[in-house]
Amino acid sequence: MRRLVYYIASTIDGFIAGPDGADPTGPDGFWPIPEDYVQHLVAEYPETLPGPARAALSVTAGGTHFDTVLEGRRSYEIGLHAGVTDAYPHLRHLVFSRTLTESPDPAVELVAGDPVAKVRELKQQDGKDIWLLGGGELAGALYSEIDGLIVKLGPLTIGTGIPLFSHKAGFDPRGWELTGHTALKSGAVFLTYARKSLA
Repeated sequence: MRRLVYYIASTIDGFIAGPDGADPTGPDGFWPIPEDYVQHLVAEYPETLPGPARAALSVTAGGTHFDTVLEGRRSYEIGLHAGVTDAYPHLRHLVFSRTLTESPDPAVELVAGDPVAKVRELKQQDGKDIWLLGGGELAGALYSEIDGLIVKLGPLTIGTGIPLFSHKAGFDPRGWELTGHTALKSGAVFLTYARKSLA
């Protein structure tokens, strides 16, 4: 069965974006993007690079991890504000929203219903793992369905912002097994976890 994997960049203090929710890697962002970070993404997670970045870096590899990406409306709108209606044209792209009534791009599927039900349906289908892009609200709503974590831990703190999981997750302690880790010279650490039972 396919797994839902939350592949996300986080600060040391557990935030995925600043308080305004803007793209931390954008022109006015705070997230460092050193060369070894980009090289690691290209080598290990090429499918997670947005289409424009893939074109700029001449990346054509399909990737081995994901063939589907899920994101919430706020995350999706970051791309829309930049004029990108489908940041991941090389993946099946689903956006969860109760307010968008029509998809800005024919390749982007809008989901207005229960995220948990949709993810359970997707897990039964054939394919690679499902990438939960974010944001924190959707991750909170899907907390119980997340089977794996890939945390791109950046060498910085920001004090406050959008947390890894919103309050929608509720209090539900879960154990995770560290299955892989890569530390880059520039300071970022890629941590891979698989969900395990606390029993």
